Amino acid sequence: MSRFSVKEKFQAVQDYLSGKESYSEIGARIGIDYKSVIKWVAFYRAHGMEGLAARYTTYSKEFKMDVLRFMNESGASLLETAVTYNIAAPSAISNWRRILEEEGEDALEPMKKGRLSMKKEKKATPVEGSIEALQAEIQHLRMENAYFKKVECLSSKQGKVTKQVKAQVVFELRHEFPITALLQLAQIPRSSYYYWVATLERPDKDADVKARIKAIYDEHRGRYGYRRIRDQLHNEGHQINHKRVQRMMGELGLKCTVRMKKYRSYKGNVGKIAPNVLDRNFKAKKPNEKWVTDITEFKLFGEKVYLAPMLDLFSGEIITYTIESRPVYSLVSKMLDKAFEHINDGDQLMIHSDQGWHYQMGPYQQALKKRGITQSMSRKGNCYDNAVIENFFGILKSEFLYRQEFESMEHFKKELKQYIDYYNHKRIKAKLKGMSPVQYRIHTLKAA
Repeated sequence: MSRFSVKEKFQAVQDYLSGKESYSEIGARIGIDYKSVIKWVAFYRAHGMEGLAARYTTYSKEFKMDVLRFMNESGASLLETAVTYNIAAPSAISNWRRILEEEGEDALEPMKKGRLSMKKEKKATPVEGSIEALQAEIQHLRMENAYFKKVECLSSKQGKVTKQVKAQVVFELRHEFPITALLQLAQIPRSSYYYWVATLERPDKDADVKARIKAIYDEHRGRYGYRRIRDQLHNEGHQINHKRVQRMMGELGLKCTVRMKKYRSYKGNVGKIAPNVLDRNFKAKKPNEKWVTDITEFKLFGEKVYLAPMLDLFSGEIITYTIESRPVYSLVSKMLDKAFEHINDGDQLMIHSDQGWHYQMGPYQQALKKRGITQSMSRKGNCYDNAVIENFFGILKSEFLYRQEFESMEHFKKELKQYIDYYNHKRIKAKLKGMSPVQYRIHTLKAA
């Protein structure tokens, strides 16, 4: 028997419709959850007093299928569907959906009248070696084969096998194999599966943000990780946490690549070694205050080419660079001549490098001394003393070298020029307040 009479339900509905009390206030006063009051009001509005009456109805299989089809096609909630069809208990609809998915349409047939045993009759275990046992084993092997094929296909896109991937596979195979057996094979709780199925019916609230994340990722050819994409989204006015960006990138299967080691140019003492004046103080207060340089190697088409850039520690901008097929001294001297063109009167500049033989050469040290530039060198065998240029080489190789295919050495050099221009003008950095090196330099000089 219902805890509340039709009269009591009607009074609660009238109290709400008259504006005297809210759902919560009525529920608290009469000692019931406010959601029940919401249900009473909805049923009364749709069906009048009949909607408040207790109903003990046996529904046909056809009626149940009509209800489930309506909910699936219209996107209505359980309560909305129950009100539409005047079904007293919305939970009954949820139960019908579960039975349909687990046992099929025939299981929705109403039970025949009469006293039935509450215990389910267990199926007898087939005798080992019998035809039934062999058929069951074949069916299980078919299920395993179908399951792992789909898991492999989906996980290759996602990057890993998540509970969501497993639930999706179970959902796709539910008409071929029993759900109970599939869940046991997938090793996921029944609750996790039904939670995922429920989310299928909801629109993806992150669809627009995911589309923008994918667009930024593709625009920068996969060079941006979740933090830099977060910064770009912030620049566009989207306030979003980096962890949320990381999660969505995982769902989209987007990730960055790894890095490789650099070319080593140390050959022992071939000239004069300078002290480590920089001493890992990589912060500069203005442009042309601290520059760092080094050499890295590329292997392409069975050949080697060597790159010598100059980087300004103020903004991380690449001032200039040279590239040659051999690591001769002219590789550094030509780069140095081009870099000197960016020096202004009054600049007090320091240039830091490792102890590579190019930087120990007399002509190199004399060129710096002639222009009043302080020379600084890393300690022997300590790459961390020149970490900023080392980091640039890692970024260059992971974002440029390993993500593109080149038709020739000339094509490589052309693409390298474009990448360095992109690095200077478009590639934003968190430590530069979400700006590119050139944008940061211009912005800072204007503010000064």
